[in-house]
Amino acid sequence: MSGFNGLHLHLGNLALLSRAKTRSISAENFAGEKGKAGMATEGTGANCARELGQGWKISPSVRVPPHSTITLAQIDEPGAIQSIWMTVTGHWRYTILRMFWDGEETPSVECPVGDFFGNGWGQAALINSLPVCVNPGSGFNCYWEMPFRKSALMTMQNLSDDEITVYYQINYTLTQVPEDAAYFHAQFRRTNPLPYKQDYTILDGVKGWGQYVGTYMAWGVNNNGWWGEGEIKFFMDGDKDFPTICGTGTEDYFCGSYDFEFPRGERYCEFSGPYTGLPQVLRPDGLYRANTRFGLYRWHLMDPIRFEKDLKVTIQALGWRSGHRYLPLQDDIASVAFWYQAEPHGAFPQLPGKDELEVI
Repeated sequence: MSGFNGLHLHLGNLALLSRAKTRSISAENFAGEKGKAGMATEGTGANCARELGQGWKISPSVRVPPHSTITLAQIDEPGAIQSIWMTVTGHWRYTILRMFWDGEETPSVECPVGDFFGNGWGQAALINSLPVCVNPGSGFNCYWEMPFRKSALMTMQNLSDDEITVYYQINYTLTQVPEDAAYFHAQFRRTNPLPYKQDYTILDGVKGWGQYVGTYMAWGVNNNGWWGEGEIKFFMDGDKDFPTICGTGTEDYFCGSYDFEFPRGERYCEFSGPYTGLPQVLRPDGLYRANTRFGLYRWHLMDPIRFEKDLKVTIQALGWRSGHRYLPLQDDIASVAFWYQAEPHGAFPQLPGKDELEVI
């Protein structure tokens, strides 16, 4: 009899049998119930299927009215979300994804939907990484394992003045979760512009035991010249003035080198790999798009940053000035920090307001 619980999947254990139950929530089965998918008689596809009837794509999506919040998923048994697919119309910075584990009052995930899937600038950038994929035209996918012991709640808030449409599929398993499994967290921040000589804070206020597993950054440069000399710093378990881990430069942390140029000295080169990527470079167009904007990710899948008591993560915005001197930059920087930890988690900072979230 197999004791495999169906979690922590990889090629080496896909052949193992398990008593875990596979379920899926979508607009065709809002509760993920067994044998009850595709039964809708009303929905966004009802008019298209008016000659075919029940079972013919009656409810493929949901609409979220302006200034409202809907529940995407409510699960009331132990298990884990194993993959999410969605595509969302409208302004992605105005669409807020939240996740709550085991009945908690404050979310463990709070993030604009585009940034959560590595697309912070409102235009689709294709990503081909292990935990996050974005496929043509704007297919958002993630494979972060998200365990819970009692319940999971996922909501979506529409901050905009317009109705949006959401297609989605949340695939999960019902199974017993081991005692040493931590909870998934993701937190969004934005500073625009960054004050002079101030480090940008990616994450702060984390208390407890866990591991940091990824960074996404939407970085808008407000100066000419190279912008990525700044060091990332991980302060953990009581570090004060100086961190335990200090990087050597922004492009180094994202596992590139020499300004992401290829060919050298000619252009920024987009790339997307299993663990790291620069999938998006938005270049000035000679008219109203005046500054270069970048989307970058770094997943710590093979090298998680482990902490036992607390964690703070910062990065410098640093360019060059005359005399071969560093120039502290005042850029438009947004980020999503991804980590696992034992609950309870510390309070998140208040999400920026609509105007502060806006990407033009």
